[in-house]
Amino acid sequence: MLQPLGWSGGELVSFDILVVEDSAAMRSFISSTVEEIEGVSTVGVSSGFEALKELPRRSFCLIITDINMPDINGLELIRFIRENERYQSTPLIIISTESSQKDRERGLALGANAYLVKPFTPEALKECVERYLETG
Repeated sequence: MLQPLGWSGGELVSFDILVVEDSAAMRSFISSTVEEIEGVSTVGVSSGFEALKELPRRSFCLIITDINMPDINGLELIRFIRENERYQSTPLIIISTESSQKDRERGLALGANAYLVKPFTPEALKECVERYLETG
């Protein structure tokens, strides 16, 4: 019998997700949406620089990042993560207003696993996150 996501062997599994988004409102929306998934908790930061400070503090099973942010943008963050052995296999989801095929291809070429264009529905976000929690 399949157990619901977040459960393993009858015990609740914790999924820590790093949310990197400079808009406080969007960061809150993303966090509250994915925390509806059983077992998920989030850590939200407002820039790529803050993400780089947060990454060594705990093990994240997934990273969700915007592209357009101050200091270190999402693409630079993805490049760092994919070049760092410790984080290479961590799934990455880009969430951005950049909707051109060129932007999507660039993000995926750098190593993102998925690319969601704003605005998106809570259901689309949860579906994408669940896909990587199940396979990650």
